[in-house]
Amino acid sequence: MLKSPSKSTTTPTATRLTCLAPDAQRVFVAGTFNDWNPAAQAMTKGPDGDWAAELCLPPGRYEYKFHVDGVWCCEPHLCNDGHPTDDRVANPFGTMNRVLLVQ
Repeated sequence: MLKSPSKSTTTPTATRLTCLAPDAQRVFVAGTFNDWNPAAQAMTKGPDGDWAAELCLPPGRYEYKFHVDGVWCCEPHLCNDGHPTDDRVANPFGTMNRVLLVQ
């Protein structure tokens, strides 16, 4: 497992993540910011099928994925968080994680 960024005394920044999954029943976001707990941060579905969550994160580098109806999701054709698709890195499980830089 990847480790969470070290704790910082810097003020957390509101960070919005979105996932386009119009047919999904439940979407969560998990990553180094919540110890990869797939049920820790539920997302809210908007009328256009976008799911959103706002996190307050201290500056740092985070890796994350979406958990859509029980399935881990990072692929750009399934989820769109507004970040370029090259903001991804391979993980130890043979899939990709998204990377988020909070400044």
